[in-house]
Amino acid sequence: MAKKKPANPKAEPLPKLGPGGEPHQTAAKGDPSLTTNQGLPIADDQNTLTVGPRGPQLLEDFILREKITHFDHERIPERVVHARGYAAHGYFQTYKPHAKLTKAAFLQQPDVKTPVFCRFSTVAGRAGSFDTARDVRGFAVKFYTTEGNYDLVGNNMPVFFIQDAIKFPDLIHSVKPAPDRDFPQAQSAHDTFWDFVSLNPESMHMLMWVMSDRGIPRSFRMMEGFGVHTFRMVNSKGEAKFVKFHWRPKLGTFSLIWDEAVKISGADPDFHRRDLWNAIQMGDFPEWELSVQAFSEEDAAKFDFDVLDPTKLIPEELAPLIPLGKMVLDRNVDNFFAETEQVAFCPSHLVPGIDFSNDPLLQGRLFSYLDTQLSRLGSPNFHQIPINQAKCPVANFQRDGHMQTIVPTGRVANEPNTLDDGSPRENPTAGFQSYAAAESGDKLRIRPESFADHYTQARLFWKSMMEVEQRHIVGGFAFELGKCQEAKIRTRMLGHLQNIDEKLCKQVAEKLGMAGQGDKIKPAVAVGDPEPSKPLSQYSVAPPSLQGKKIGLLTTTGLDSELYNSLLDAAGKEGATVAVIAPHKGPIQTSGGKEVQPDDFLAGAPSALFDCVILAPAANKVDALASEAAAIDWLRDAFAHLKVIGFTAAAAKLFEKAHVDPQADDGIVDLDSKDLSAWIKQAKRHRIWDREPSVRS
Repeated sequence: MAKKKPANPKAEPLPKLGPGGEPHQTAAKGDPSLTTNQGLPIADDQNTLTVGPRGPQLLEDFILREKITHFDHERIPERVVHARGYAAHGYFQTYKPHAKLTKAAFLQQPDVKTPVFCRFSTVAGRAGSFDTARDVRGFAVKFYTTEGNYDLVGNNMPVFFIQDAIKFPDLIHSVKPAPDRDFPQAQSAHDTFWDFVSLNPESMHMLMWVMSDRGIPRSFRMMEGFGVHTFRMVNSKGEAKFVKFHWRPKLGTFSLIWDEAVKISGADPDFHRRDLWNAIQMGDFPEWELSVQAFSEEDAAKFDFDVLDPTKLIPEELAPLIPLGKMVLDRNVDNFFAETEQVAFCPSHLVPGIDFSNDPLLQGRLFSYLDTQLSRLGSPNFHQIPINQAKCPVANFQRDGHMQTIVPTGRVANEPNTLDDGSPRENPTAGFQSYAAAESGDKLRIRPESFADHYTQARLFWKSMMEVEQRHIVGGFAFELGKCQEAKIRTRMLGHLQNIDEKLCKQVAEKLGMAGQGDKIKPAVAVGDPEPSKPLSQYSVAPPSLQGKKIGLLTTTGLDSELYNSLLDAAGKEGATVAVIAPHKGPIQTSGGKEVQPDDFLAGAPSALFDCVILAPAANKVDALASEAAAIDWLRDAFAHLKVIGFTAAAAKLFEKAHVDPQADDGIVDLDSKDLSAWIKQAKRHRIWDREPSVRS
């Protein structure tokens, strides 16, 4: 028997193959190098290739393009992010000409209504997830201007988790369901997300926003929007200013509280979309004001942060808002798929007078969104889908392609040419011209030193909050970190929170039972101690109003006619709506004999669905109502969710069984006088914050 030849000790081992003969997609244990899909080791996976530390990105960055291209094409046809969305049609109207700031045509004529299509969304969940998850909300607006479509694609928070687009696939992979088990869905309370952000100090400012009540808005109609990035506006003289975009809701900015959001997700997973649809159907059209913060490059150089860093905001004390105009949403879609699902937003869709900055996250989005639409909608002709079509003339030599629906005529499909006098030509006067910004520098992968402060603005946000908002931030961090199984992730995050604020860190640590266990994390630069900025606190600037709010009336047959009519009248004057909730879905009778069809039934409409409530059962029906657990929970939850509560004498038994003191605070109002003015005054406060320590201690 022949002896085996000894293995060649210098020969490289063959790669292990998968069951189909394909190489495994995991690195060999002996070589931990991160590589491209072609096997090329990657030296820097943190930064995009730019011209100089703050310069534009280079198209030759094949590592960025491969990574984002693969990410953009991961799923078909649902959006990878912002999958769960809802939208409506409307118009934008400028207040006055803004020629000094920009030459954009839609910002010049106050008598012109520019059509818009606005889509709101969550980020992490799939299309079938629920509306009230703690998450960032997308706020994307397509303006159908006379100069072409302009897409302002932003969020309901002015900053973001990362500074460079090359990290976007990593961020989203971390927050999506774990690939081995496909959960959790539509939430960030798990190890992979917090492991990622705790390893990226640049995320700390954004985490403060997401863990605040901003992460669980009351309604799309009561939600701010931001362009996030720094853009440029250019006037007809070629003069440019940097700008930051802001959308402010006419109704004010309001949020849910956590326990309320959890209950709503079970009772009505479509809470936000139903709210928007119903408001428009009733003619209560939502409205936002579009403003910008405008500043010069010289102004920007004086700030103690870099305006190209998407994890930073500009306090309004440094750059006040300049109102530009208003957006009104006045028409629901005719077909959800054809419009809301097929709409294609791209930050690269500009009009003359608006231009980009070198924000590295924005630069990556300019590539990513177009690439995504090619995959999701299956064709370079996605602009021919009606919802994406420009409402001004379109003329070019682009031809053919999958799903081509236009039939071009003539033999010429190139420019320049002398064969067709009717061919479109360049327009140096009216055409888009990029701002002539001077750029120079070495070709490199590096994060600018001016991006290195990751904690000062997180501290700014914390210090700007009211005490109640700070309590909610602590609760948000404690809940999410409490879901992390790995102790090292919790101690790492506590180290970051220590750098933001000692009180914040201590309170979160106490809730986790981890007092004093935070890691020691040295900031890259000294953390500043900024003065609070009042506009960052949504509650300190919230208007006292019932407009756009929903009143829940829990009652029975025999409802007091005078009280009911007074409530309808008062709500109408305040711009609020009333929903009648009865034990069952069938019609009830008022004391005057009028038939009323309830809007919902008790078991299907918890008090969490309403902004304020009234309990007004008939005296001879209250015993039956009080025997239902859902009725007792209805009152308990309203009290625990800090809502203003009105009640009649007949409701006393409900308070007794719910163990709620009707004299607990001035947010519980006796309505037996039939005079609703005292209750209306209290209800305009939105919540009774002073009650919270007693119900959540």
